[in-house]
Amino acid sequence: MAEITAANVAKLREMTGVGMMECKKALVEAQGDINAAVDFLRKSGAASAAKKSSRDAREGVIAQFIAPGGKSGVLLEVNCETDFVARNDAFRAFADDLAKKISTDANANLEADRELAVGKMGENIKIARNARLDVTGNGLIAAYIHTGAKVGVLVEVGCNNAETTAKDEFKQLVKDITLQIAAGFPQVVSRESVAPEVIAKEREIAAQSDRLKGKPAAAMEKILQGVLDKFYQTYCLVDQGFVKRNSEVSVKEHVAQISKQLGDEIVIRRFVRFQVGEATV
Repeated sequence: MAEITAANVAKLREMTGVGMMECKKALVEAQGDINAAVDFLRKSGAASAAKKSSRDAREGVIAQFIAPGGKSGVLLEVNCETDFVARNDAFRAFADDLAKKISTDANANLEADRELAVGKMGENIKIARNARLDVTGNGLIAAYIHTGAKVGVLVEVGCNNAETTAKDEFKQLVKDITLQIAAGFPQVVSRESVAPEVIAKEREIAAQSDRLKGKPAAAMEKILQGVLDKFYQTYCLVDQGFVKRNSEVSVKEHVAQISKQLGDEIVIRRFVRFQVGEATV
């Protein structure tokens, strides 16, 4: 057995581009033989993954996993180099499996899975980001992946009564809200969640409009409020027109109607919306 030295580890790192610990492990497995260690790393996929790690990966998919009972859920973005691989069933199954693993263990080490996938797919693969939601009190977590898996949504909808979550009307509402978020691209749930600096910026932009030149202060403030109201109707989820009813009512009004119908108070607590590529911009 050849001696495993720091110099040999460094040489193996230079040859493969793999991390120190992986190189040391490979040398131990290969009993100090550098060439055999290279073969070991290639077979494990680590060398392949390291070489591809600098290549651009802006395509990919959004995956999700909802735990049985709808009490927790995970949304995950996995990137690859080409849309061809992103549309591959094996790649999508890989992303779904990662989401499930994160749901089970939020601190799961997924590097070995990634390296193996790099070897199979022949492209650089990045686990870009993930989000997990857990129900606070009564309610449900739901997810939606839009056709093509380029957009995904995770949402928590709460209520006061535990029995409400078992009703079909509530489940349908939660599903409809995920579709709304995917299509409407809101940034926050409600006006109360809008950062003060965002509102200040919108007011500043509106104040520079020709419409406000020479207007009295009272009239100017009224116009500015109208501009902000229109901004909220795009930026805030509950202020958006409910797409399933052709925007004739707002999301807030629709939720209120279902709340009255079920005799409960229903509230959209939070959501996450991922779109492929956002994390790499």
